[in-house]
Amino acid sequence: MQAPGGPEEDASNGFTHGGWSANFWDETMGEVIGGIMGKPFDLLLGRRTYDIFRGYWPTSTEPGAKELNAATKYVASRSDRPLDWSPAVLIRDVPTEVAALKQSDGPELQVHGSGNLIQTLLHENLIDELHIWTFPVLVGPGKRLFADGVVPAALKLTGTTISTTGVVIGTYEPAGELVTGSIG
Repeated sequence: MQAPGGPEEDASNGFTHGGWSANFWDETMGEVIGGIMGKPFDLLLGRRTYDIFRGYWPTSTEPGAKELNAATKYVASRSDRPLDWSPAVLIRDVPTEVAALKQSDGPELQVHGSGNLIQTLLHENLIDELHIWTFPVLVGPGKRLFADGVVPAALKLTGTTISTTGVVIGTYEPAGELVTGSIG
């Protein structure tokens, strides 16, 4: 999941394949993103993703820029660096503060990118729905959505869309504990 948008997005740990998703975007994917972002939402982001977004979206005129810029950005971070893409709120205690946000009357919370944050949210059972986009590429090294340490769990497929370029977009809900067995 590292640096899908461009080579300069995240070259940490020597990653050299940034921009791997660029040749796959089509109208179908735009419609899916439009549906996800077409309702009121706030963002829950890790600090690195916040910084990447902050470097791009405030001056963008692309579809979705207005909504992303207007959304409250809840930023999970240990850093004291200022959050100057506002409105933004620093979150230090992810399990407690995100659980409280989920109980509030605010809009839907969406996480984009933010792999480390997603691991914490999965561990704390704080995710209601996952939109997993599988691109027809093998990138090799880089950051993983389901990295080492992910808690085994079952998911229920609630929707599927396939783009004209072969991107499979699966929508999943948590479905309890992973159940194992034997085939045959």
